[in-house]
Amino acid sequence: MGGGARRGNPGAGAAAGFSAEDILKEFMSGFGGAQARGGRQAGFDPFTAQQGFAGAGARQPQAKGEDANVTLAVSLEDAHKGGSVPLRLPTNKVVNVKLPEKVEDGQQIRLKGQGMTSPWGGEAGDAIVTVKFERHPKFRRDGADLRVDVPITLYEAVLGGKVRVPTLDGSAELTLPANINTSKALRLKGKGLHGTGDLYASLKIVLPEAGDPDLESLMRFWRDQKPYKVRD
Repeated sequence: MGGGARRGNPGAGAAAGFSAEDILKEFMSGFGGAQARGGRQAGFDPFTAQQGFAGAGARQPQAKGEDANVTLAVSLEDAHKGGSVPLRLPTNKVVNVKLPEKVEDGQQIRLKGQGMTSPWGGEAGDAIVTVKFERHPKFRRDGADLRVDVPITLYEAVLGGKVRVPTLDGSAELTLPANINTSKALRLKGKGLHGTGDLYASLKIVLPEAGDPDLESLMRFWRDQKPYKVRD
């Protein structure tokens, strides 16, 4: 610049083609271009003279806790009727698990936020619950079908009659025909698991525990006078 500018001539900058406004615009446009190119810079603060980065002051998401794998033992009655079953988690917390409709053995249920806590302050993991059907004292499961042993007396097998049979919905009445062959199971349709399977009742003739002289005498007579073959 000329000497007049050095002496403080106020018009010197304008005469040279520069002004304070032009300099500031050029200065700011340089940072704007850097932001457009990098995509990460948040902008320049002319009052603090600091250049920030996007997200530098934002709260970063913390790592989530681990998922917990848990096995839920479910009785056939609970699986059949549905509802909720209590479960103790690895965190020692007890929750009620709502069973899905027609739940299956081995089916998994996700409980959001019921897993392990995050050591970094993030949200808790999930609990992955695997359904396991308990062994039943009476019923044997074959898919959706159930099988059950029904004890009957000798005279019921010969004369027929009505007997009560256990089901998942309570007992049901079963009619026995006379001279029934106990080697075959009787079917109760729709009395299996979830109402989609059937219940098969296997009849088992049970004799008096202490024995009976009259029955023994009758069987000797039958053996000698009216024998029949059941084996080849």
